[in-house]
Amino acid sequence: MSHALPPLPRRAAALVPVLPLVAVVALLALPPTGDGAGPADAVSALVVVYCAIRLLRERRRPLSPAAAVVLGLPVVGLAVAAMGASSSAAGLTGLGRYLQVFVLVPATVLVLLRHRADFRVLAWSCVGLALWQGAVGVHQYVTRTGASYQGETIRAVGTFGAEDVMGMATAVSLGLVCAVGIALGRAPVRQRAAAAGCALALLLPLALSFSRGAWIATALTCAVQLALAGLRRALWTAAAVVAAGVVLVGGFGVGTAQLQERLDSITQVTDAPDQSVVDRYALWASATGMWREHPLTGVGLKGFPEHRDEHATLALSSGSDIEGAGETFHRQALLSPHSMYLLVLSEQGLIGLLGLAGSWLALLVCGLRRLLRARRHGRGLDCGLVACGLLIWSLTDFVYGDIGGPSTVLTAVGLGLAAWWALSDGGWARAARRGGAPGRVEEAVAR
Repeated sequence: MSHALPPLPRRAAALVPVLPLVAVVALLALPPTGDGAGPADAVSALVVVYCAIRLLRERRRPLSPAAAVVLGLPVVGLAVAAMGASSSAAGLTGLGRYLQVFVLVPATVLVLLRHRADFRVLAWSCVGLALWQGAVGVHQYVTRTGASYQGETIRAVGTFGAEDVMGMATAVSLGLVCAVGIALGRAPVRQRAAAAGCALALLLPLALSFSRGAWIATALTCAVQLALAGLRRALWTAAAVVAAGVVLVGGFGVGTAQLQERLDSITQVTDAPDQSVVDRYALWASATGMWREHPLTGVGLKGFPEHRDEHATLALSSGSDIEGAGETFHRQALLSPHSMYLLVLSEQGLIGLLGLAGSWLALLVCGLRRLLRARRHGRGLDCGLVACGLLIWSLTDFVYGDIGGPSTVLTAVGLGLAAWWALSDGGWARAARRGGAPGRVEEAVAR
């Protein structure tokens, strides 16, 4: 008597390769377990191993030559900076983190996603994570159980806690960008309507995060997505966003005073900056000072905290106040310049910055070119808007923030989605190599 399990349905079996990536995103819904790598980071390492095993079993080439070059550009600068670290432990730790975020996880996403259906599943999982974190954040604001902000525990931080106040803002922003991209695409009407509703719902928790950098990056990214989608859709969507903002802030008075003050502070960075802006300027000056002393190779990975005080001005405070969301009051040391570009420049020098920035620029150029083709033939437009939006958001946010905390792995997944759209064949190149007619090529892209 046979006890063999029945075969999985075709649709369920088709989702198997993307499910480990969805699990990485889903684990970010859990509260952090403490300092260092969280569950999502550990599972992302297992997913990289799983991807390698699949490639060996299927005897498949992992990446195209172009993808290998683009994703491998940062490795040279990282290796040089790791050798220049103050200790071998610091060098190996920093090297592993950078490889995880900018090379290994994006390459794994690129390999495991086989078609646009996989892409959409992973994008919707990011939207789901954003809705969960946003709901927790709004509850924290309403019940005053969030992180401390101007003496009140009202800052929405989701499950990431007061130690990582940017975690929820990152998750909500990336989910909103995914939702906007899907809503502006040419997916079925119900799917676009659901995505538009999710995007509008995520505006409230994004506002209650009180993250100026996330606001700026999201506003710029959504504006670019609207411009790329077409003028008519841009006008309709902009009107809906304005209406939602009026209802949330004007009608219900959601965080009116705090939001207005936070918005005003964006334009007061030179006239009357608050202490957080003063600290950021001081950290930026410290980072540029390190780069001037070591222009090519920087001070080495994980070297910014050690060299910070040598170049910092007296305006730099001892740290930021942490309180609320389950944390007792304490001071958190400022151990990074809060700018990814300046962090790379100070620790890796011009070699490292050119490698990373060159990789990101190549992804952006290739992604935008493919997006313009998709807009002409109408297939895959939602994927292109999501992928380019995620990349643009990260590149903009890197001006005001850097990697760190559990939410960093979500940035890696977003870069992977951008890499898949920019660098994968997606059926287009394969059909073209077989000499297929234009109609056949479009059918291959649609799969």
